[in-house]
Amino acid sequence: MNAINQRTAAVIDPILSTHARGYRNAEFISHLLFPRVTIPNRSMRVIKFGKESFRLLNTRRAPGADKKRVQYGYASDPVSLLQDALEGVVPFEHQEEAMSVPGIDLGSGAVNMVLDIIDLGHEYEASQLALNAANYDANHKLTMVGADRWASETSDPAADVAAGNEAIRRSIGRYANTLTLSPSAFNALKKHPKVKEQFKYTSKDSITTDMLATYFDVKRVLVGKAVWLPENADDAAQAQDVWGEDAVLAYVPEVGDNYQVPSYGYTYELRGYPQVEAPYAERSNDSWIYPTKSERRVILTGAEGGFLFKGAGGAAA
Repeated sequence: MNAINQRTAAVIDPILSTHARGYRNAEFISHLLFPRVTIPNRSMRVIKFGKESFRLLNTRRAPGADKKRVQYGYASDPVSLLQDALEGVVPFEHQEEAMSVPGIDLGSGAVNMVLDIIDLGHEYEASQLALNAANYDANHKLTMVGADRWASETSDPAADVAAGNEAIRRSIGRYANTLTLSPSAFNALKKHPKVKEQFKYTSKDSITTDMLATYFDVKRVLVGKAVWLPENADDAAQAQDVWGEDAVLAYVPEVGDNYQVPSYGYTYELRGYPQVEAPYAERSNDSWIYPTKSERRVILTGAEGGFLFKGAGGAAA
């Protein structure tokens, strides 16, 4: 236990905090649809962009005349970051037993579990934002029922996505590059006769996301596989799909850590977070406690850069 006692001298555990910032659950996709970018403080405002780049301005200038000006973006609402905090618990007895076995680090394991829970909440919030039809205008959403759903053999997914892509291009001047699918939408597409016909001469046993990206002419296809249970649900209860039965087409720039590029959405995260505080001993239950906090918020910065297919993965009538 001496090694952990030495680490408690610091307010923040630098090793576990670095681990927390690099850790990502492979099943979560919200950070791909809403890229994570760090911001320096909590008082930042969301930068939004108009359609200045699309306007055919008269830029000709007579000698001595004033030059026209165009503003790059504008600051709108405050980001208003949300804090999530949770503590992982490792009983002394478990830690003592783990220390006798090389390669077992219960501290990192506890932090991973906490991050999974916090990130699941974030994934759910992102999906609720992306799948809310009220966030899109009439030109950027389609409610699919009956034979329109992709589980129907008579539906035409390629035509649906192409129409959605044109709506995006006419709004933001570029085509979407990301198609996000719920598991039911993904399964429907894998079985769809038009999709299977396209790849009937390939050696693949089943349709993959890479094949669908080629089929729909987008850079990537994401499948939201995460599931959730209400906090007080019985363990025997069946979990629900975080991404429902829908699909979202969106333009998401590959910008690294730059929030100043127009995008369908962003996840704003405070610099230095997620943060793991130094573990401390809780004598009331003889356990090491690992406090973990995140400061972030997912924001739909440009819904016109997306198209919602509501009910795409639902059962056909």
